[in-house]
Amino acid sequence: MQFQQLLYFVAVAETRHFTRAAERVHVSQPSLSQQIKALEQELGAELFSRARGNITLTDAGEALLPLARRILADTETARLEVQELAQLKRGRVRLGATPSLCTGLLPDVLRAFHDLHPGIELLIEEGGSHDLVRELARGALDLALVVLPLPSPSPALTTVELLREDLVAVSSASAPAPTRPVRIKDLRDQPLVMFRHGYDLRELTVAACRAEGFEPTFTVEGGELDAVLGFVRAGLGLAVVPAMVAARAGRDLRVTALARPGLRRTIALAHRSDVAPPRAARELQRVLLASLRRNPARDADA
Repeated sequence: MQFQQLLYFVAVAETRHFTRAAERVHVSQPSLSQQIKALEQELGAELFSRARGNITLTDAGEALLPLARRILADTETARLEVQELAQLKRGRVRLGATPSLCTGLLPDVLRAFHDLHPGIELLIEEGGSHDLVRELARGALDLALVVLPLPSPSPALTTVELLREDLVAVSSASAPAPTRPVRIKDLRDQPLVMFRHGYDLRELTVAACRAEGFEPTFTVEGGELDAVLGFVRAGLGLAVVPAMVAARAGRDLRVTALARPGLRRTIALAHRSDVAPPRAARELQRVLLASLRRNPARDADA
């Protein structure tokens, strides 16, 4: 029994016409009829009744039809799975992430993914969660690491919570060392180095200060992540950053915990709900989740 014979059999069973079935599977009608006849001979039973030009299934044909459909479906599934596995030898993943996640979380994850799949091109776009959500919606990204809650929640996006991370205060190592964890209300009297508008960290910090009844004072504002850390090193003020970023910031910055309850952010992986991510993107998601399982200390809830 050959795959093509089952394909031709299903085509005739569904069209109830040999000529239309041949057109459907792109072969000549005599070739199709010959293969059906060979299948019937191999099975030892007629599959179609051809009375007065009407094509109907015999009992044997009725029994074979669901089995043939299942075999064809399983064959197609196998073909697609093998094809997708082969695609991991080449292709691309378009990943969006906030700048702090590009600095704190992604380096180790991307290295592990590249070691596994060196032929996959990694295209990274940095931006705030609002911008990344917009890029996802228009199909410019496959996946995005965003901060929850999203500024504009969208039912067109699926989000999977990955971790919750503490924020900490960083200051110049040459500045006087704090004697205790920094309280949010302590920031009233502290000059701050602040990120540009659109950064999730800016919105979170400013909202926390306002909840304590004051507007924070900025000595410098408008910078990207690297610039903010550089300004802090220079002694221009204190900044509130994710713990993962602070861990990579170097010895010339002093890291101080925020007093309880502190500030935390929730990181999620987002993709479009109406389109499944490409195979390579799903593999990157798997590597990311595996990395988080191996390093549970990254999650403040762990």
